[in-house]
Amino acid sequence: MAHSLLGPSADHASLILASASPRRLSLLAQIGITPDIVLASEIDESPLPREKPRAHAIRVASEKAVATHSLRAGQPPAYLFAADTVVGVGARILPKAETEHQARACLALLSGRGHRVFTAISLITPDGTHKRRCVETRVAFKALSKAEIEAYIASGEWQGKAGGYAIQGLAAAFVTHLVGSFSAVVGLPLAETANLLAGSGYPVTAGWPRLPQSNS
Repeated sequence: MAHSLLGPSADHASLILASASPRRLSLLAQIGITPDIVLASEIDESPLPREKPRAHAIRVASEKAVATHSLRAGQPPAYLFAADTVVGVGARILPKAETEHQARACLALLSGRGHRVFTAISLITPDGTHKRRCVETRVAFKALSKAEIEAYIASGEWQGKAGGYAIQGLAAAFVTHLVGSFSAVVGLPLAETANLLAGSGYPVTAGWPRLPQSNS
């Protein structure tokens, strides 16, 4: 569990990010959103038997939100936002690579073929409504040489990444085709996130910079 107070909200319910991922925090900042609190709960993210990639992403994102919501029992109502990213090849769920062996296996499987990235977002609103969305992005890799795989393994970028790669880093050199949301592959579909929050009453654009007003 991680706690980090980032900044107070004076005129609306707080936004709590139920994720310790620095990538998601950075992606939210890209669209002018700064969570008031980062509060990530520990859940078991292991796939269920025969669970498909899309269903797994939705379930895990939802469980993250619910678990963090439970941690806040008795606290003031807030917007509680969680997400999960899953890389799938057919019905197979690729792991969030923790070892070089896992990363090599993922890259070998992705080499020269297409795969799908599912990023689910889950929002519990101040009135307790639970909303979910899932964004699917299709990605294709070129055929990877052994030298390319070993160079990527040596970089360490694969650590903890779904499917064993980070598209925003060196692995961009592997991508030949992408259909869908680039930011979702990084970890958060920004358009869908903004729409979900705004549609639930959160002032998405409140923190956007404003040009000084002219006196003319």
